[in-house]
Amino acid sequence: MNTKYIPICFEESRQAIPIIYGVRILPTSVIDAGWLYLVAFMDWFSRYVLAWELDCILEVDFVLEALNKALQVEKPEIVNSDQGSQFTSQSYTEILLDKRVKVSMDGRGRAMDNIFTERLWRTVKYQEVYLNDYDNPREARRGLARFFEKYNTYATSGLEKSDTC
Repeated sequence: MNTKYIPICFEESRQAIPIIYGVRILPTSVIDAGWLYLVAFMDWFSRYVLAWELDCILEVDFVLEALNKALQVEKPEIVNSDQGSQFTSQSYTEILLDKRVKVSMDGRGRAMDNIFTERLWRTVKYQEVYLNDYDNPREARRGLARFFEKYNTYATSGLEKSDTC
């Protein structure tokens, strides 16, 4: 079952807040096949993960795939990321600029600039990745799909996040 993305119910208060995607790449785990890399695009206002992708190669293609999926859900005013080569690539920035989306990148050593996404990574690591010993990429993908389904249900339910989430 897919959770449908519905912008937060408080539309009047939302209008003053730009839709911002936060994005990072997270090395998820070491399995027999090696490292897996996770990228996610999250709406900072609702904390909803609009799109995510997993790959065993840290190149731009899987980032572009996730970006295009996220843009199909809703076009943000700003996309914030770190300065990784995937996010500074011409193909990535062209997609955003063609859609008139502002590109924002954190400065070196400025993890707090993207605190919502950093908090998402902590949650992913401690509530999914570290608890599971994936045998292969397919298992990791299934586990992360279940995790994000639950996360999105909780993130958009209007409940306040606890310290464990």
